[in-house]
Amino acid sequence: MPVPFVFSSNGDGFLFHNKIATDGMIERELSLEEFPPAEELWQRWLLHRGITGQQEKLITQDYYSDGSNKSPRYYQFLAINKTIEAIAQGQNRILLVMATGTGKTFTAFQIIWRLWKSKAKKRILFLMIK
Repeated sequence: MPVPFVFSSNGDGFLFHNKIATDGMIERELSLEEFPPAEELWQRWLLHRGITGQQEKLITQDYYSDGSNKSPRYYQFLAINKTIEAIAQGQNRILLVMATGTGKTFTAFQIIWRLWKSKAKKRILFLMIK
């Protein structure tokens, strides 16, 4: 999983691992008071990925929920998010390949839902080949 920030502790102190650090300091010790706020981490990630305001609107769209508390599995989250991010950054053609029984239709629906709700002016062709 592509996780840019990791916090760990041995019970005495904290270690901040920043895989996208621009200052060369990938790991550093932190006190509890030095934890960066979530908004700061989000802005660092946006800057690292080169995502602008309009692109951010697309990638932060909510997932569809029918009230049953069903949410995408971790690999579906990854596929959905990577696809939406690629679309937000202007990629016009995306091929998403998933194995049998991994929820291709559910994943595709989530992608389409998020594009539709963001009012992105995108045309969508969904082909499912068995």
